[in-house]
Amino acid sequence: MRDGGAGERGGGARPAFDVAPTRIERELVLAVAGGRDEAVLDALARTRLYVLTPRLHADVPGWTPPLPTIRDGATGRVCVPVLTPGVLPQWHPEWVFREMGLGTLARTWPYDVRHLAVNHGSPSAVLLDARPRRLRAWLKAEARSGGPREGVLLTDAGGPLRGPLAHGLALGAHLAVHNGLVWNRLGAVYQDYATDRARLSRPWGVEHRAEYRGRLDSLMKYRLVGRVQETVLRTRCALAARLGRAPAVEEWSEAVDRAFAGRAGADRAEAAEALRRVVRYEERFRADGVLAPDGRVDTLAAFDLGRAVNVVRLALGARYGDPREAEQDVLRLGELARRAYPSWAAFSLGYLLARLVHCDDADAGERAYRDSLAQHRVLTEDPASPFRNIPWS
Repeated sequence: MRDGGAGERGGGARPAFDVAPTRIERELVLAVAGGRDEAVLDALARTRLYVLTPRLHADVPGWTPPLPTIRDGATGRVCVPVLTPGVLPQWHPEWVFREMGLGTLARTWPYDVRHLAVNHGSPSAVLLDARPRRLRAWLKAEARSGGPREGVLLTDAGGPLRGPLAHGLALGAHLAVHNGLVWNRLGAVYQDYATDRARLSRPWGVEHRAEYRGRLDSLMKYRLVGRVQETVLRTRCALAARLGRAPAVEEWSEAVDRAFAGRAGADRAEAAEALRRVVRYEERFRADGVLAPDGRVDTLAAFDLGRAVNVVRLALGARYGDPREAEQDVLRLGELARRAYPSWAAFSLGYLLARLVHCDDADAGERAYRDSLAQHRVLTEDPASPFRNIPWS
């Protein structure tokens, strides 16, 4: 299967690296070194693979451009080049990427090409035999692996790891972990060009740059997290400050009733339901050991701030902005987060609670709770997590 590796390097997407950019490239290097074809395919089947596409072609409605080919300088072989996430090049306004899994490549493979060049020119390069009998092995690897992994922390060793920019990017780590995407990058893609544009279109309603800037402004002002829910929490904060102690649920409920006395019936009902859910989920947080016995969540701002970081990254991938602008926006979001929360743990719990109080039904709420708790534990307990390595203030 492997016709060559490090010895077959021509031009590459990035310079040679001393440390593999992400765990994906590390796994691939180890699989190649182990000499087991199946291990190499399994490593590739567990990750997203990227194909370079001119933006002009990517923007043609309903048309999927053919897979590109290159000629390997050392062997003269014609190959389809793909990249793993850690080897993607820097952002360029006119060159975008399409995500393709190993199985998709096998099913759409051009009949007259016999090799797949993964990370050509990098230390994690591998050249795969792509004759029909080998393509069947790719499909089997996809079936074994289940496809790209989600719910994992993926860090780019070449991206920001310390300082204000890393801090700002880490605000979006919940969604990055949920989707199995790199958390600390402002680069060529968030997931891929088409997906980034689709995710902005729905649910965000963003189809062009002006809509993006308006949506980001709303997120920075916490306008989308739910004003009723936020008012319920702020009512408790004000009551606690006035009493000099944590209010009982009954006292809090009465204060919420007074705060919403002049509102419409729908708002009053929404406030009562929000209070009930906050009480329920804070009790579950305490039972699961992620919230102190006397702890509480005072604001849901984390949800808008965390989503805003991901909207910035989506807009960069969709080419609605440029890296310099995106960096300034992420830095601004970091400043807002530090004003709203005292620590990473408090920020994370604010994000989790906001997600949970907006769940529509019991089944969705239970799934969201399990997923959210898993993300929180990855980010607060994994030694490699930004929450463990970047000071909050």
